[in-house]
Amino acid sequence: MKSKIKSIIAKQPWLLAALTLLIVGIWMGSGFLDREADQSTESGETLGVSEGDVRVQVDAREAQNIQRYITVYGNSNPARTVEMSTEAEGRIETIFARRGDRLNAGDPILKLDMRDRQARVDQAKASVYEHQTRYDAQQSLKKDGYASDSQMAETLAKLEAARAEYTRAKLDLANMTIRAPFSGTLQDRTVEIGDFVRAGDTVGTFVDNTNIIITGSVAERDAGNVKVGDMANAMLVTGRNVSGNIRYVSQVAERETRTFVVELEIPNPDGSLPAGVTAEMRISTGEVLAHQMSPALLSLSSDGSLGVNTVDEFGRVQFYPIEIVQSGNDGTWVSGLPKTVQLIVVGQGYVSQGQQVDAVPMPLDTAMALGIRSELEPLK
Repeated sequence: MKSKIKSIIAKQPWLLAALTLLIVGIWMGSGFLDREADQSTESGETLGVSEGDVRVQVDAREAQNIQRYITVYGNSNPARTVEMSTEAEGRIETIFARRGDRLNAGDPILKLDMRDRQARVDQAKASVYEHQTRYDAQQSLKKDGYASDSQMAETLAKLEAARAEYTRAKLDLANMTIRAPFSGTLQDRTVEIGDFVRAGDTVGTFVDNTNIIITGSVAERDAGNVKVGDMANAMLVTGRNVSGNIRYVSQVAERETRTFVVELEIPNPDGSLPAGVTAEMRISTGEVLAHQMSPALLSLSSDGSLGVNTVDEFGRVQFYPIEIVQSGNDGTWVSGLPKTVQLIVVGQGYVSQGQQVDAVPMPLDTAMALGIRSELEPLK
């Protein structure tokens, strides 16, 4: 029987093709495919996803209140800096202080040769005594009618001139000694014994480093959040952490940079903090509601906005623009999200706003390596 069938097929092969088409037609007309499609559709409606939906991993996140800081880079400077100069001419006779010495206000730094200045003071003092005696005598004579008003006025004028000359002589003598203008440190001295100086010549630099001023600039958007008296911290390039109060905030922006100058005053009673070094200020601007996450979860929207992708209660992708509040070794804190979100942690780079996705909870291994799996292909 089998040999006869094989013989017939060999002679007439079109019979095999016709038989195959007949069997397929009967199977399709039976409704089996429709029932299978209905079952597949019902299954898809039950799950809320389709075979084409991208599967992503999500993690439930809740925002926290954290302290917000503005980071400002600047330099440390003494609270006061004075270029000392002479008010009289002369030769340097004595030097009392060396560079780096800490002095109190009024302590001598150097002295000029006084020449005849002491003699001028003594002469002016004697002249005052002489004219005072004459004036007193004329007052007695005037009472008896022996001195006129014009004589009294002339004698008084000479007395006042003598007093003025005496004051100038004493001031000139005092100017022979250069003294510390306030408590601080002699930063530099540019003269030595024997040098001749003229009035107005600079002889050194004196600084007040009992307080250190860290000066930096804040952006326009942050200037309104910084107030005089606010507490702030700073990290010096030396590695030392210090704290103080904001003492000055500029009211006019720098024309070139559109930034505002800010000064942070740091107590430095022992003079241990260096001036002229780089510092990083952190100025607190209050609390903000923020989410903590890996920087790898951040993405860009079609218009270039920085944000993150989340999944809403209907399984659709929602993109939220965010603002970075602060970054550190523990991750990035961002604001701009609802208090609770289903954050896409795997596959966020392969979805778009409004797209239907198959969201599954983040497994433990993804949590242990958050930020690495986010760059892998989405799960299918």
